[in-house]
Amino acid sequence: MLDRYSRQTLFGPIGKAGQEQLVKAKVTIIGCGALGTVLANNLCRAGVGHLVIADRDYIETNNLQRQILFDEDDVAQHIPKAIAARQRLARINSEVEVEALVDDITADGIEALVQESDLILDATDNFETRYIINDACVKYQKPWIYSGVIAAYGVTMNILPGQTACLRCAFPELPPPGSTPTCDTAGVLNGIVGAITGIASTEALKILLGSDKICRDMTWMDLWENTFERIELPRQPDCPACGAHNFTFLEARGQASTSLCGRNAVQVRNTTHGSLDFAALAERLKAIGTVNYNAYLLRFQVDSYELTVFPDARAIIKGTDDEQVARSVYARYIGM
Repeated sequence: MLDRYSRQTLFGPIGKAGQEQLVKAKVTIIGCGALGTVLANNLCRAGVGHLVIADRDYIETNNLQRQILFDEDDVAQHIPKAIAARQRLARINSEVEVEALVDDITADGIEALVQESDLILDATDNFETRYIINDACVKYQKPWIYSGVIAAYGVTMNILPGQTACLRCAFPELPPPGSTPTCDTAGVLNGIVGAITGIASTEALKILLGSDKICRDMTWMDLWENTFERIELPRQPDCPACGAHNFTFLEARGQASTSLCGRNAVQVRNTTHGSLDFAALAERLKAIGTVNYNAYLLRFQVDSYELTVFPDARAIIKGTDDEQVARSVYARYIGM
């Protein structure tokens, strides 16, 4: 087994003993887009023994420019990102256990994930989820790594509860909707994805191995402008999360809908449904629109809307960014 990792174990700070530690580690990656696919690829190849990949979305053609675990066949087959990632990683390294969660990680389910993991990696596309991750990791004293990319610049920061600043030390308040650029408004270069995930995945190894070389600063870079900075961020004694242990975002449970920034789409959750019967739903919907489905999702097009429905009754509704309209469309065709 260690033969596979010979070029990694030759590196003194890891060695055979370190590799054996990595094989026993469990890492959860929240989000499986640009950042998540590269992080999962790097850690799988490095031999981290158990990876949990959680993502709420499915693969689209515009993902292929930067999301390295996916290809055109995945788009054609309408496969959720977490499932496609697990399938690809199994072909890369069959020794690694990969668990795929096709779900939206919210305050309702994150605590179990955090408690069962040695490290959490942020690969999300929104600050609200990051604040939930921060609350849960601070509460359970679990390390996590914040990362983000947009256009040609990116940032990453290790968060070691009790030792370093947490996310709310750095950003005390949630940015207002529409106040920050997204990859749909500013674009994103695949080179910055590789640069930031190269740092973050290496820092992940350091954290899992208990290295004394773990970076305690925020790293920021812009590949187009050729700038690189390390920003020292001290802990804030009055931080709502790591100072006062006031876990506001973790306690905000049961959100019914979420606008997906830059997508002209809204995600609607319905916790009253059990598992959906796609065959029965498709039979009911086929008279009023175009419908197709597989084991992972059902896609339905009607009027100017496209509904992608998952087995747990969660749906992504394209064609509006108005949450009230999306819930109305959901109720009309799926039921509430």
